[in-house]
Amino acid sequence: MAQLTGTRTFLSLTPPDLSTCTKEEIKRYFINSYDLNESLFLGLKDEAYFYKCPDRLRLPLVFYFAHTAVVYVNKLMLSGLIHERINLDFETMFETGVDEMSWDDTENYRMGGSYKWPAISEVVEYRQIVRDLILKVIDDTPLELPVTMDSPWWALMMGMEHERIHLETSSVLIRQMPIEMVQRPEGWTYGPVKSAKPVKKNKMVTAKTTEVTLGKPTNFPSYGWDNEYGEVSCKVPPFQASQFLITNKEFLEFVEAGGYKTPSLWTEEGWKWVQFREAAHPCFWVCNQGCKSGCGADLASYSHCHFDDDSVNGKNGTNGNDEETEVKKARQSIYKLRLMFDVVDMAWDWPAEVNYHEAKAFCKWKGPGYRLPVEAEHHVMRGAQLPASEGSQSDIIFQKKIPANLNFQYGSSTPVNLFPPTETGFYDVFGNTWEWVEDHFNGLSGFHTHFLYDDFSSPCFDGKHNIILGGSWISTGDEASRFARYAFRRHFFQHCGFRIARSLTEDLKQIDLPARMVDTEVFVLGSGVQANKIYLDNNFSVQRVQSTNAVYNYDTMETLEGILELEFGFRDSFAAVVAALCGSYCSHYKVATDSAVHLGTATGRGSFELSRHFQNVLGVEMCGRLIDAAVRLQSGRHITYKNGKDIKLDTGYNLDRITFKQLTWIPNEVENHDLVLITHLDRVQNPKAWLVRLWEITRPRGMAVIASKDGKWNREKLHVHLHHRLRCVSSQEVPYEDRNGEGTATITIWKYK
Repeated sequence: MAQLTGTRTFLSLTPPDLSTCTKEEIKRYFINSYDLNESLFLGLKDEAYFYKCPDRLRLPLVFYFAHTAVVYVNKLMLSGLIHERINLDFETMFETGVDEMSWDDTENYRMGGSYKWPAISEVVEYRQIVRDLILKVIDDTPLELPVTMDSPWWALMMGMEHERIHLETSSVLIRQMPIEMVQRPEGWTYGPVKSAKPVKKNKMVTAKTTEVTLGKPTNFPSYGWDNEYGEVSCKVPPFQASQFLITNKEFLEFVEAGGYKTPSLWTEEGWKWVQFREAAHPCFWVCNQGCKSGCGADLASYSHCHFDDDSVNGKNGTNGNDEETEVKKARQSIYKLRLMFDVVDMAWDWPAEVNYHEAKAFCKWKGPGYRLPVEAEHHVMRGAQLPASEGSQSDIIFQKKIPANLNFQYGSSTPVNLFPPTETGFYDVFGNTWEWVEDHFNGLSGFHTHFLYDDFSSPCFDGKHNIILGGSWISTGDEASRFARYAFRRHFFQHCGFRIARSLTEDLKQIDLPARMVDTEVFVLGSGVQANKIYLDNNFSVQRVQSTNAVYNYDTMETLEGILELEFGFRDSFAAVVAALCGSYCSHYKVATDSAVHLGTATGRGSFELSRHFQNVLGVEMCGRLIDAAVRLQSGRHITYKNGKDIKLDTGYNLDRITFKQLTWIPNEVENHDLVLITHLDRVQNPKAWLVRLWEITRPRGMAVIASKDGKWNREKLHVHLHHRLRCVSSQEVPYEDRNGEGTATITIWKYK
């Protein structure tokens, strides 16, 4: 138990009601969140296994062990609840994970054995310091109720719910570790294999036409992530869906029918994944054929698909031998089931855990008209719930006795009929496993981000992420809430299952299916634009909606053409004038010229100009098309924009001094600089998110320069958002050239105290 800074526990507490809670309740919830996460890692037999990569597209487990503590510190710094860091090296190294763009992405450099991670003892020491710090913050910070998203306490709640998200992340990764490297911790209890009644036919249950409204009220007294807020109301046509999640027993029929060998059952993307992964059955099924594993780094050659009589046990609460009455012994012996820490005889009545591609292939195999439910239909299946205006008791996670396999009641799935159905006749609408739905992930109407975590959801509003709903057995806190909306790429593994659905009208053209599909083009640096696929029958009428990520909507070919003209079509463009003034400001205010960062570098003109004055320049841009153009120009490649005009870079630029990065926020890797120039506040989704860290990336005796074209960002407005360590020393209006003749830029200069 060397990694514990608290107490081993697998019992999850109810979240605090933010309208009535006390400091003691918040403190208990924090301790419980922290302890649960650390206790999960007791399942590793040796500290050396923290440095293994159980999934080739994720980082070693040491990252996730440290990451949650680091996020507390980073968010508390942004909120102003703390003013000094604990360990900047850790708070940079463990700040950001990886988000693979596809199932065949190359491994991140931090996954390999050559990357130097700190010793577990150092991470434990760091976690202990963070634990003590947060307890002190809770004690010392005045608590004003209700706690809302405008309260500094929101940062504390964000850290706790983020830690609980990682219960799910880390548990999936540990479940993919070689079985020889894990052990079941004391107190971990798997669910029963069978319920009192056997699971028989998975019949289709009919739901009538229903009006539903999605979205969490902003005044609901619990923490919520940005994508939960806003509102969408729609009419859901009648449909049918399976009363149970699809079981392992049902999915076996698909496997035995050659489902993984039949290209016609899969989407184009799904079949490419099958071939790449060489998949023959679900990820957590185990056979004895040495199937290809998804592990990474030095585990890349490992196969989960090996077992003998000694490695499979029925003494862990699953009583696997009882299944022989329902499934022939010969069939049962083919597949076992990997749980968190054991390989056991298959639990045929448990839900099949698969990714979106596998779920869609099963639907196609079932026959014409079968599909996954859509988000609005999932809300119909939940039946009547107390109105949100009733407060916390209207949310399942706040109920004293939760009628679902949620909140860590068990350390695994359970039979699909163990818990009672909703009044509409559907089982496991909440809990057991998450459920894939057809909708692309997107914000609801009125979506806006929170400055503490501006890019929590919005980068996933790209048409490449599908929503998952309902929570799993290990979902706690916000993740187990009725309002929870999460999403993953379609190849992603989670404790996630599915049920099948179908519409009741034969003429699908008459059905307005309330599935929300993102139709905004998203440019991915290094890949270009990839079409957003809608994996539904073409006859369905679905809702094609814009991404609610403002950056994706801004980052168009038209925008690129326009900015290239504005930046390079005029000698004294906005970017050129502002960058040149930065050089004179440094001279006037005696600021060093070793390093500058330009936030909002667009197609690079400002960063190119800064290279005349600074030894090192970092150009940061959110938009893929814009940063791609900057990189091409830096490398000497040719760019032609409107009316066939060519861009020719000035020979006075020091191109080798410049580094361009696409970033959606200001991570710690940006470090601090003599000059911080920011020019894109007019086009970011949450300006405050870009302003609150300016003081920390400005060196002592350095300066921040904020420039805007519309005059909106004047000294008075900026002062509200900037840290007190930045003092405004000058404000001026300066002319620049653009296509309309002459414009006026508002520039404010802020010195670090």
